[in-house]
Amino acid sequence: MSSTSTPAQTDVITRICRYIEASEQPPRLAELAAEVGWSPWHLQRTFKAATGLTPRAYAAACRSETMRRALSERASVTDAIYHAGYSSSGRFYAEADAELGMTPGRYRAGGEGAEIRFAVAECRLGAILVARTEVGICAILLGDDPEALVHELEDRFPAAELVGGDEPFEQEVAQVVGFVESPRTGLDLPLDIRGTAFQRRVWEALRAVPPGETVSYSELARRIGAPGSARAVAGACAANALAVAIPCHRVVRNDGGLSGYRWGVERKRVLLDRESRE
Repeated sequence: MSSTSTPAQTDVITRICRYIEASEQPPRLAELAAEVGWSPWHLQRTFKAATGLTPRAYAAACRSETMRRALSERASVTDAIYHAGYSSSGRFYAEADAELGMTPGRYRAGGEGAEIRFAVAECRLGAILVARTEVGICAILLGDDPEALVHELEDRFPAAELVGGDEPFEQEVAQVVGFVESPRTGLDLPLDIRGTAFQRRVWEALRAVPPGETVSYSELARRIGAPGSARAVAGACAANALAVAIPCHRVVRNDGGLSGYRWGVERKRVLLDRESRE
């Protein structure tokens, strides 16, 4: 929840989230407004300010999470359609391709047959791996060992076809490296963001934190309308596979101290120091 939200608003936003999560079909804005006694306009505006997503986008993220979970559990595509609450297979396939970066069948098989371009480069933070699906950049990984980064990508897409980048992709990699070196320049590339509905709420809120600023885990939990979930917020940060593009390095402890970072606390320190000086 944003810092300007009242406790009452926080309670309503949390209630709306639970209502959406429990609905078999994405509820309409008017239905949500009637449920909490707000006008549709006020609900839309307040919900977006608090979570970084519109109610419709949050409902889509919830449905995407259900779809991914069903497919990951090796359910049939038909079962996934049913469990995710899609009214037709056509709508399911149209949204699934955009959400998964591949067909549902390929995702269920661990990405089998899907093509993911990747390249490993060097930056001031060490080795960097950039990967891209048809949807957009799906991984920006940092580390000391390039081979370990490739293995991490293989673990994320165990049956996908990983291929080296062509010249256009190499240009995108150069853009990503330049962005990591200087985050204030921004990254004008599509992202393939994969995560649960909760993780997406955290990541969207993180993307709203400007370079040079930080936020605590507990404050970030309040901003997404889930006070008391600081530990879950930390878990969402740890699950982020898009370094700097989703700036989990900007999350600090309540006392301002640096805590765990997927790619090492020292890298987190360097990123924050660099952003504060730019």
